[in-house]
Amino acid sequence: MAEDCCGFQLISGDGVLNVKGLENFTRTTNLAQRRPSYAVVAVIGPQSSGKSTLLNKLFRTDFWMMDAHEGRRQTTQGIWMGKGIGIEPFTIAMDVEGSDSGERAQEGTTTFEKQSALFALAIADIVIINMWCQDIGREHAASRPLLKTVFETPLERLQRDLRQDIDKIWAAAAKRKAQTLGDFFNVEIIALPHYVHEKERFNEQVDLQRQRFIDSISPGGLVGDRKDVQPASGFPLRVEQIWKTIKENKDLDLPALEVMVATFRCGQIAKEKLSRLKLDETWLAINEDLKSGPVSEFGKKLSNILENYLSQYDMETMGYEERIRKDRRQRLETEALEAVYPAYAAMLQHLRSIALKSFKTKLEKTVTEKRGDGFKAFVDSCGRSIMLEFKKGCEDATIKKRVSGWVAGEANVKETLQLEIENLKSDKKAEYEAEGKKIKNEKIKKGVTTSVGVVAGVTVGAALTLVSDPVTAAATGLGVSAATIQLIDVGRDIVRRRS
Repeated sequence: MAEDCCGFQLISGDGVLNVKGLENFTRTTNLAQRRPSYAVVAVIGPQSSGKSTLLNKLFRTDFWMMDAHEGRRQTTQGIWMGKGIGIEPFTIAMDVEGSDSGERAQEGTTTFEKQSALFALAIADIVIINMWCQDIGREHAASRPLLKTVFETPLERLQRDLRQDIDKIWAAAAKRKAQTLGDFFNVEIIALPHYVHEKERFNEQVDLQRQRFIDSISPGGLVGDRKDVQPASGFPLRVEQIWKTIKENKDLDLPALEVMVATFRCGQIAKEKLSRLKLDETWLAINEDLKSGPVSEFGKKLSNILENYLSQYDMETMGYEERIRKDRRQRLETEALEAVYPAYAAMLQHLRSIALKSFKTKLEKTVTEKRGDGFKAFVDSCGRSIMLEFKKGCEDATIKKRVSGWVAGEANVKETLQLEIENLKSDKKAEYEAEGKKIKNEKIKKGVTTSVGVVAGVTVGAALTLVSDPVTAAATGLGVSAATIQLIDVGRDIVRRRS
């Protein structure tokens, strides 16, 4: 089946934009996927001059053409649009209602003619002005008797006369006299044989011209030198805004319109990417796994997800104004990081819990295996080792792009873990010291019980009597050491308990 050009009426004869038709065309042809790889060609000119015929031959569209047997009448009303068949890049062909029609003359206005011509110049990369040779140098169409004279006129003469007319029009219209037509347009004048009288030659020449529209945007192509190309995804909005501005009879400030389109489209694309990220299967799986524990390669997986959607944004906004594009990307990145931060925070808590549990295990093992003078130093070493493990886990969980909130969040968890470890260390050291004192006291008591029965051949009772008055003992010359006094004190306690 032959490929469909998807032709439709973009703007009615009453000036109403067909928004739904434009959306359907964009969706059906996958226009948005073309990014900056597309071109727009529009044809303007007098009514019944063969504009639709020329477009159909050049781009294999199916715009309605005039029936020669029915005579000259308004065939195309409004502006029609279709896709060029068999041409790359993607080429949009626009067939604009002819000027100088009897129907518009009866209405007594040429407003739509002016609006549609201005629209074509604003939206198209290439504008074809189709006219009969005999019309050159005249305001309105000429009669058939002049055809013979026109055919005998050298092409060079016709080109010269037409170029002079174009330059005069530009000179009268230009706001800045220093600017020339060539500053804005590449003008070419091409003569084609008569479609009716020399149809075979006409078709041959049109086929040659058709080849020029292939690779038209490549260097050296018809519009290979165009600048500031807007991505195809913003084309529908540009059409809508440009036509609205023209209809409201405002100054057509195209740079301002491009900024508006760039702002809207970059924001729209960013919103779409953020929504897709939140529904990403890998991302949802990570969130689910985090409910039961840490996720291996968390940072790597999350970084890949973020980079994927940021790269998509970069590709789809390519061609829009750089400043707007970058600003919206930064906002997208910030919003994406805010969306995934709770998962990162949960991952940090898992790492903290694992570190704390590991420290407690090592601490109990230390109590069992490491006693003596090196105990406290080993506990401190164990704490440092756990903090290093936690730091390594945080590094593995960290993504490439972080904001200050992420750094602060990690610092807070680290500080909490450090405090918990220090408390455990202090408690364990205090417990160890208390246990050591208890053991020491028990050893002292055991030693007293063994030796307190006899002190230098004197019974305990006598010994106690002997030292009941240290002054008397000193007077009799029986000096008593402090250790002996302590020992006898313990003995006195034992005797008291017995009595």
